[in-house]
Amino acid sequence: MKHFRRIGIWQTAFLGDAVLTLPLVQAVKERFPEAELHLFVRAGVEGLFSAQRELASVRPFAKRGAQKGLSAATALGRELAREGFDLWISPHTSLRSALVARTVGAPVRIGYSRPWWNRFAYTHLVDRRFDELHEIERLMQLALPLEIDPVAPKPRLDLPAEAVSRAEAVLSALPAGPKRGPVLGIHPGSTWPTKCWPEEYFADIARRALEAGAVVLLFAGPGEEALAGRIVSTVGKAAGAAEGAGAGRLVNLAGQLNIPALAATLGRLDACLTNDSGPMHLAWVQDTPLCALFGPTVRQLGFFPRGENSRVLEQSMDCRPCGLHGHKACPQKHHQCMRDITPDRAWDVLRGMLGV
Repeated sequence: MKHFRRIGIWQTAFLGDAVLTLPLVQAVKERFPEAELHLFVRAGVEGLFSAQRELASVRPFAKRGAQKGLSAATALGRELAREGFDLWISPHTSLRSALVARTVGAPVRIGYSRPWWNRFAYTHLVDRRFDELHEIERLMQLALPLEIDPVAPKPRLDLPAEAVSRAEAVLSALPAGPKRGPVLGIHPGSTWPTKCWPEEYFADIARRALEAGAVVLLFAGPGEEALAGRIVSTVGKAAGAAEGAGAGRLVNLAGQLNIPALAATLGRLDACLTNDSGPMHLAWVQDTPLCALFGPTVRQLGFFPRGENSRVLEQSMDCRPCGLHGHKACPQKHHQCMRDITPDRAWDVLRGMLGV
């Protein structure tokens, strides 16, 4: 276990999962500083980690595209086997990930003890302890066979220079002068519709922030442009905005930022309001003051933002959680887990962060 030349870490889940893997990446690199460390991520996410100092490369895996299916996974594993990986670490529990690990053929392969097929894919198995640990600590369990302390280091996200420049350009374009006010970022979207706070609530918060003298940046990814547009329209119809209270200080950035630039911009905010989503993790990992809204998911699942700068708002209900990720529609057909988190509660948190 003392010498490895080429290490692969397989993390092809969602954006937030990849961010939560950073402490494991940092700990493995510290333990084996001379080894090349290669991170495999979901296609489309790779740019976020292109400047991460621990990594020799970041590789995209198109699990929903050209590399979909078990045969593609096996083919990739055989291709990677020619590169001579001698350590392979995977937090995934899918059969596809197990096939990749098995065909890579690294002498040391570490994975979770469940499901049963992992016994045939990995040389070292660890208990995930899902009901006991938070996700970062669950990931750090994979380092135990390597004699690495399971106490997670503070995560650090290194962003590419072009992303930092784009974020600086966004902020420099905002109204200038000492009366500009603090900057609040709002991200109202999510891959899972039931994770979304009502859009009229987001509009209410934007209106209150503008009336308090803040600048509001509205973020939205591909497919969320219409949502952002409706929020802007709602804010524009509100009495304060119609009278010019927010003129020039509500900036719709929908579709204008790639993931690294989004991360860099989120890291420069005075406060951020998000659903349980990838951008939530991007803000958290940079210690941006964060108010996160949890409905179908709960803190106990282990994926919540931690630390003094983060607050999670949620409503206690017997039907929570309704799944690990949420659903396209509320199984109970009321969505009260999100609707009962009022704008008043969110604003009480945010105005303290903004100092208004």
